Amino acid sequence: MTRLPADLVLRAHRTWVDGAFRPAAVVVRDGLVTEVLPVDADVPAVADRTVPAGQVLLPGLVDTHVHVNEPGRTEWEGFASATRAAALGGVTTIVDMPLNSIPATVDAEALAVKRASADGRVAVDVGFWGGAVPANAGALADLHDEGVFGFKCFTAPSGVDEFPHLDPGQLQAAIAEVAAIDALLIVHAEDPAHLVAHDALGGRYEDFLATRPPVAERSAIGQVVDGARATGARVHVLHLSDAGALSMIRAAKDDGVRITVETCPHYLSFEAGSIPDGATEYKCCPPIRDDANRDALWAGLLDGTIDCVVSDHSPSTADLKTDDWGLAWGGIAGLQVGFRAVWTEAVRRGIALETVLPWFTTGPADLVGLDDRGRIAPGAVAHLAVFDPDALSVVDVAGLAHRNRVSAFAGLEARGRVTETWLRGELVATADGGVTAVQGRLLDRPARVAPQHARNERSGSLLTGTTDARTDLS
Repeated sequence: MTRLPADLVLRAHRTWVDGAFRPAAVVVRDGLVTEVLPVDADVPAVADRTVPAGQVLLPGLVDTHVHVNEPGRTEWEGFASATRAAALGGVTTIVDMPLNSIPATVDAEALAVKRASADGRVAVDVGFWGGAVPANAGALADLHDEGVFGFKCFTAPSGVDEFPHLDPGQLQAAIAEVAAIDALLIVHAEDPAHLVAHDALGGRYEDFLATRPPVAERSAIGQVVDGARATGARVHVLHLSDAGALSMIRAAKDDGVRITVETCPHYLSFEAGSIPDGATEYKCCPPIRDDANRDALWAGLLDGTIDCVVSDHSPSTADLKTDDWGLAWGGIAGLQVGFRAVWTEAVRRGIALETVLPWFTTGPADLVGLDDRGRIAPGAVAHLAVFDPDALSVVDVAGLAHRNRVSAFAGLEARGRVTETWLRGELVATADGGVTAVQGRLLDRPARVAPQHARNERSGSLLTGTTDARTDLS
């Protein structure tokens, strides 16, 4: 029988397959990986490409923690700019947070507005989180049915009025509610009882750090663990900063509590003692802590307690990054460079690329049930990235694609370079040429019972919100 030509064969002498690098030819048909063959396999194909020597072929990265902010605060970030930054960083799937946009994604109508804002304008695939706030208690099932990947809540003020936090009783009620529908609750975990109220603080980072002590994270995470233990709910701790909470999380996992945890490139790359006065591009909540804490976070990744690394990309306009740590907006922009930053620090610590990759691929993909991406295997979506692990460059903030060119990673002497990004087997971005195609899709939460996950594209009327800048959390 005559074999029909593949759409693409992409060959590399170092292809990341099943957790290791090996020579392989990746065969793509109709946007999916259909075969992974020996690198010199004879396969007729419309296009046959070989990755340059010294570069490696990876699955597209997955980032489940991105604040796009559109509509309503599109001057901070938008779907077009954020997804271009993602593509240039090798990230082929993002999941958008339910705040800082207006309206916040807390009901089906707001989700429709968000989808309409994104429709036809995304350079990578985009899914959506819903929000759990006091006003939608008891109504999460309806939003879940509309395709959100789960629900984000805060245990402390979020920094924007339209997304209030949950008090301890409301948190436990939300945990019980997501348990009843087997949804996922993702939690910004800081206990306001341990936060120090403040207005202006001046330019010294240590004065800001003192307002958000580690005990605030540990107390809130303890409440999340207790609720999940009591109900069987699936819960996820966002942007872990305090490594002192790892023993509690590890013990909960050992007891069968359905808890996962992420950390972020800025917590792995930076430490408090090196942050200059007034450099509020480093401000985030919870905050970047000391060097010993950073070491312990790396240890938590290496022993498997921390499940994934995601960007918590939360940019703002430059004027909101005033040099006063108390007044500046809290959020770090790092979607395009987070992987490179972590790889840079991993090299310094003698950690192999094979060890780092699951944190950015299968870890976040599995968190949200996207088992068709974050890996190179038959049946997976042909989202791929070509990476030069030995390239060296200084991060130039003017060359980043997100809307406002402010980032804590500016000036970082970074190792590694994403040279190509492929979406469903089509080349969509190159390091030299930028984003060359806008072909991303909007994703629904995959049906848990379906072996192959259908993806829906939605449309609707575009509404716009008003700018309402705050200066607290991301």
